[in-house]
Amino acid sequence: MEKITDSILYIGVSDKDIDLFEGQYKVPKGISYNSYIIEDEKTVLMDTVDHRKSLEWLDELRKALGDRKIDYLVISHLEPDHSANIKKITELYPEITLIGSEKTFSMLPQFFDINPNIKKHAVKEGETLQIGKHILQFFMAPMVHWPEVMVTYEKTEKILFTADGFGTFDCFNGTTNIEENGSELWVDEARRYYINIVGKYGMQVQMLLKKAGTLDIKTICPLHGPILKENLSYYIGKYDKWSKYEQEKQGILVAVASIHGNTMKAAKKIVELIKEQGENNVKIMDLAREDMHEAVAQAFKYSKLILAASSYNMGVFTPMEIFLNTLKNKNYQNRKIGIIENGSWAPSAGKTMQAILSEMKTIELVNPQVTIKTTLTEENKQQLEQLAINIYKT
Repeated sequence: MEKITDSILYIGVSDKDIDLFEGQYKVPKGISYNSYIIEDEKTVLMDTVDHRKSLEWLDELRKALGDRKIDYLVISHLEPDHSANIKKITELYPEITLIGSEKTFSMLPQFFDINPNIKKHAVKEGETLQIGKHILQFFMAPMVHWPEVMVTYEKTEKILFTADGFGTFDCFNGTTNIEENGSELWVDEARRYYINIVGKYGMQVQMLLKKAGTLDIKTICPLHGPILKENLSYYIGKYDKWSKYEQEKQGILVAVASIHGNTMKAAKKIVELIKEQGENNVKIMDLAREDMHEAVAQAFKYSKLILAASSYNMGVFTPMEIFLNTLKNKNYQNRKIGIIENGSWAPSAGKTMQAILSEMKTIELVNPQVTIKTTLTEENKQQLEQLAINIYKT
């Protein structure tokens, strides 16, 4: 339990035992589930936490409340990592009023069989709730990243509760503030979180940012990761760039799917050749061994991409197929891309990769496409050099 202000408490919990978030994203340092209390003439609870940490969270809640009752529970997002304790709260505080969007209450019975006598209030866009000196204002944020999502602005202390927006993986040592150099720690985990979880819905994020742009925001309180109190333009700027599908950094990601190592040798060679051109921002990632979702995030980070893959089953080696389909599903666009394929007798990787890329927006292929048959030849090395020159100059 920590104080954000004299009247607003953080009662989030850190889950350092979880291995996969949402059953797929690696979280070696865990993840936090954030929850907040606003104390005034009325007491407001902002969201609950995942069932994995229910007992720990309920203990923190009781310590924070003392003898006070909860008057309102604001439901920002119904995903189970935030909503798991809604029914339990209604049982502990039966006079409570649940606050949510209309969509929240249409979906709520899918999650819980809540006592029909529990009061519910579906708020409208821009509606306010005064709880004393604090005034809450509600804004709908559909598909950021579920349809029922809403954010809450506390007008007196200028705090925006952003649901999953501005969330991150990592527990940040269980604290609610970013330590020295924390912006860089934040951006790596926030990028991986945003691109993979929210990234498909850039247009909806842009709509939310426009609403936020009308507010005087001093603090951002997300449902995962650290509370943001300083240099908010930095964090908002990142979200603006990500949701517009713009490059974050000039440079090149070389994504490799190699079976026996020959394709990897070609990828390392082109990295060397690109650096000889003067481009030092080059990152190479092995799609078969490194975190696939980090590779996806890095593809969004950089302005250019080189795909190096072996042919497999008359298509492309599976890690590359997964990578490209994930990029497509996350709305990857506005990038320049080079292709290196390898096929010992019937190269098929290039054609397969091009077919997937053709389903993405504003993708520019950079020539030449390099075709290797098992191992690099002198002709291949000349082709790689030309690809390195062309992708550097574009």
